[in-house]
Amino acid sequence: MGILLEPKFLLTLLLMGTIVYITYLSKRNATASDYFVGGRSFGWFTNGSAIGGDYLSAATFLGIAGLTYQLGYDGAYYAFCFSIGLTLLAIFVAGPLRRFGAYTVADFLAYRFHSKRARLAAVAVVLAISGFYAAPQLLGAAQILSMFFGTSYEFGIIFTCSVMIFYVGIGGMKGTTLNQALELWIRLGAFLLMVGAAIYGGLHYQEILASINEFKGVISGTAGFSTDGKDIPFDGAAWTGTGNYFPSFWQTISMTIGLSLGTIGLPHILLRFYTNPSAKAARKSALMAIGIASVFFFFAVYLGVVGRSIFLSGDTDPGVMKDLIAGGNNMVVPSTAQALGGEWLLGLVIAGAFAAVFSNLSGLFIASSGALAHDLYATFFRKNITEKERVLAGKVSIIILGILYGVLGLLVKEASIGHLVALAFTVAASTFTPIFILGIWWRGMTEKGAIAGLVIGLIASMYMIFFKATLPEFLQFNVPGLITVPIGFLSVYIVSKIDRRVPGDVNEFMKKVHSKESEAA
Repeated sequence: MGILLEPKFLLTLLLMGTIVYITYLSKRNATASDYFVGGRSFGWFTNGSAIGGDYLSAATFLGIAGLTYQLGYDGAYYAFCFSIGLTLLAIFVAGPLRRFGAYTVADFLAYRFHSKRARLAAVAVVLAISGFYAAPQLLGAAQILSMFFGTSYEFGIIFTCSVMIFYVGIGGMKGTTLNQALELWIRLGAFLLMVGAAIYGGLHYQEILASINEFKGVISGTAGFSTDGKDIPFDGAAWTGTGNYFPSFWQTISMTIGLSLGTIGLPHILLRFYTNPSAKAARKSALMAIGIASVFFFFAVYLGVVGRSIFLSGDTDPGVMKDLIAGGNNMVVPSTAQALGGEWLLGLVIAGAFAAVFSNLSGLFIASSGALAHDLYATFFRKNITEKERVLAGKVSIIILGILYGVLGLLVKEASIGHLVALAFTVAASTFTPIFILGIWWRGMTEKGAIAGLVIGLIASMYMIFFKATLPEFLQFNVPGLITVPIGFLSVYIVSKIDRRVPGDVNEFMKKVHSKESEAA
């Protein structure tokens, strides 16, 4: 019983209990609209909080701080790129997408071109992006459970997937949205307390810079600590900010393109704009999410540098130093919280980390379940499906996705959360981003052009990610957005120009998504 009163157990159980309660209150999902888009009933504040909760995943709460900790200012550049994406989404996509109104991302292509083939291609891309994004979230949850609760990595994956099956399967979009909004503010509170504790402890910006400069280039060889009796080697250049993660101007440009445009193509973020009651509310939700994200990114970068300073100074508990090494860059935030505020701050941050994982995973689950149940099953296998059967199909899809994502989580045990998410952004930027930008703003896009953009963009990005060693050295990008994103856009444009079979109702579609008359539609 005593172990349950420890802060990390107590606060995590409190979070779990709150999730269960909210999910129970949201269990009534009589229609497909209720289950997949929450009845389009959420105002700008709730939905803005949920968008922030969905977007600011483990990659933000754990990954960006970890990359800054490991790579210095090279790692902080991730935050800059991620922040651009939400702004572009708010300007070019949020309002028109809500005026269009649908259940899933694939609906956009299916209705834009009256095409089942386009819907099918979109389903494949949704599942690919969501799988790429889900794996690092599960990695974060499993590592937290392993490091701070003593469970195995495999147990962490199974436990997290089980929670998601319950969380999304019962609550649908209503429960998901309310939980995401709550979980966002839990994370913000944890970051605020950490920043306050760091400043109170004298780790203000000037002090941190002095600490890093003092130790720059000094550390090499091994970290001086061990786990299981073995010294832990690490790259001293990376830890002092001199590593060449961005060895050239073109590597930096490639990453900027991939991450900045990737947000526009993330299925679980796009889906959130269907839940607003109007296009105006969708834009306000996006603007709110931008403000919240900016604060989070600033805090994440700052805390990553605080973690570097704590490690380099060596002036902390040996157990914390050991965790900073053994946990790698993924576990910097929890370890730093323990160094700054002891067990209670660690407990709050662990709860916040779980909130980040659950919030993002729930969005991925609901988006992917829509792809399987609404876009695939109801369209190709059960055309006369009832509302009740459509909801049931969505819940069965959640179970299938729990198993699939669990397998993916087991395969990425040694990966970096931040970098895995960056690659997911690249796939999104190379596939859905061209489709939504051109589909909303260019009348000339055709069905064949859209399908070509999705297929070619997916193949190009996957190849350059998984088989980059087969390419010439000048094409081996860490984040290959410079190559794959133009390929996606050009594929849509060139094939559409050759095809020239523009839908006959394209003018009506454009009027619907851009006209003020449909603002409240």
